[in-house]
Amino acid sequence: MNYTKYEKARIIGARALQISMGAPLLLKLKKEDFEKINYRPVEIAKMEFEKGIIPITVRRPMPNKVAGKE
Repeated sequence: MNYTKYEKARIIGARALQISMGAPLLLKLKKEDFEKINYRPVEIAKMEFEKGIIPITVRRPMPNKVAGKE
């Protein structure tokens, strides 16, 4: 699924908040990887997003049909 830049920012931000609050990581990272990204939750969330393993979905409501027109 292609996400807009706003959806991507929302997903990464929400996941980074979860990580900063102590949620378990979905990636196996080595100590060197943590040091490379300076232990930043946003960078971890970006890595998870790029791998496609973040369990967050986006709902896009469709407009209602106009009465009398189909």
